[in-house]
Amino acid sequence: MGVAIRNSHVMFPIIESLHLLALTVLLGSVIVLNLRLVGWGLRGQPLASVARSLAPLALWSLLAMLLTGGLLFTSEALKCYDNPPFLFKMAALFGAILFHWTAFRATVNSTRPAGTGRRLAVSAVSMTLWFSVAVAGRAIGFY
Repeated sequence: MGVAIRNSHVMFPIIESLHLLALTVLLGSVIVLNLRLVGWGLRGQPLASVARSLAPLALWSLLAMLLTGGLLFTSEALKCYDNPPFLFKMAALFGAILFHWTAFRATVNSTRPAGTGRRLAVSAVSMTLWFSVAVAGRAIGFY
């Protein structure tokens, strides 16, 4: 599969475009949810409602990103093997997913009113991790 992608003039650009589209949708949903978390957007909507509405978008875009990313990796595994931005991206991706499914979700789904400081801190960590994935991904091609 990797050889076919690498040798094709159209497969790699199409898969990469889908990968970037999925990343864009994921980051968009993360931004909207984080803005609502800190009270800077969609104030008329309950936080849990916004989270429920965005969950399918975030999940499907993450799955698409992982699938297309895996295909891209198979086509240039040797290039990625010792590429520091790639290794950083994988660590940031693991951290972002882990953080999202633990502390972030606990804060969003909490029935107790969370302090603004806690919400701001959770949002800052979330945004830092997800944008680190995007920036490191962009840096892979320059190394």
